[in-house]
Amino acid sequence: MNLRIAQVALAAISLSTVATVGHAQTAKLKVGLMLPYSGTYAALGVAIENGFKLQVEEKGGKLAGREIEYVKVDDESDPAKATDNVNKLIRRDKVDVIIGTVHSGVTLAMAKAAKESGTVLIVPNGGADAVTGPMCAQNIFRSSFSNWQPGYAMGVVAAQQGKKKAMTITWKYAGGDEQVAGFKEGFEKGGGKVQKQLTLPFPTVEFQALLTEIAAAKPDVVYGFFAGGGAVKFVKDYTAAGLDKTVPLVGSGFLTDGTLEAQGDAAQGLLTTLHYSDGLNTPRDTAFRSAYIKSFKLTPDVYAVQGYDAAQILNIGLTAVKGDISKKGEFAAAVEKGSIDSPRGTFTMSKAHNPVQDFYLRKVEGNENKVVNIAVKNLADPARGCKL
Repeated sequence: MNLRIAQVALAAISLSTVATVGHAQTAKLKVGLMLPYSGTYAALGVAIENGFKLQVEEKGGKLAGREIEYVKVDDESDPAKATDNVNKLIRRDKVDVIIGTVHSGVTLAMAKAAKESGTVLIVPNGGADAVTGPMCAQNIFRSSFSNWQPGYAMGVVAAQQGKKKAMTITWKYAGGDEQVAGFKEGFEKGGGKVQKQLTLPFPTVEFQALLTEIAAAKPDVVYGFFAGGGAVKFVKDYTAAGLDKTVPLVGSGFLTDGTLEAQGDAAQGLLTTLHYSDGLNTPRDTAFRSAYIKSFKLTPDVYAVQGYDAAQILNIGLTAVKGDISKKGEFAAAVEKGSIDSPRGTFTMSKAHNPVQDFYLRKVEGNENKVVNIAVKNLADPARGCKL
């Protein structure tokens, strides 16, 4: 009799376990969107969300059979609030995956929390090198770039153009520091020399004193890294100071992506490097741009592409584990083996989970960043310090 009761109880537990697992794989997937919805980077956060949701809609509103429930947090591009914000998503809202963010300093705090908790994090912009360097983890992925990549690509181009002396200018934070470090490495590897690195606090936009210093030094080229509203004012101020006629300005693509309408004539002819460009004119990109414009009545930019590809990465991993995101090892293995059919061009993921991708040299013509050529093909971040 006791044996019979034990067998019945064991069967009930087994059925309960199966039901729980089944429910976990069919219940809604909670996606935490921790992005900037106010301040300098607000438009970037909206573009990332739009891109992500467009890919989900193209999959019928589900990824690997699971409907998506969104939980949104405005990170305000404030590193001081980042830890509290990300922990609310992990502990209070119990999200299954986090998508974020733009600001490198906030991204670092998110990566730390994700690594400690094991929550899947997909970074759709923040290029902080450490995320796929010393902080790399099985559950952390990036759909964008490392800060080193676009800077390095532009350094290679500037050296190939025969520039010998350069100055750099950026905000003093992780994103700026690492972008100009990439430029310096690529430029000096090609025989150039960075004479001085100019910085100002984020998100300050009072550039005049530094522009005066550039005018006095007369380098062969200036590499700038700013984004959003700061990029608009910098490019306008650079041109207003007349420097565009004496010292060529080049930059990471973020200098001119999503900002051209506001920059107007000041941006015309600017050369930048980035992993996406207007006018790629591939069937994949044309279809993406058409769908994005139809859905949001907006022209897509690199931020929209990165959001879109974050959802593609999530779908690759989820499909491999049949919707069970708790299988972190199998999820990661699938993403590492896969290739992402991106509007930017197909790319793969490095062992450190950073995109291995082409970087385009682009030139501003009207309101577009037109492709000149591929600056560096299949550029992989060195992932210094990653122990995966």
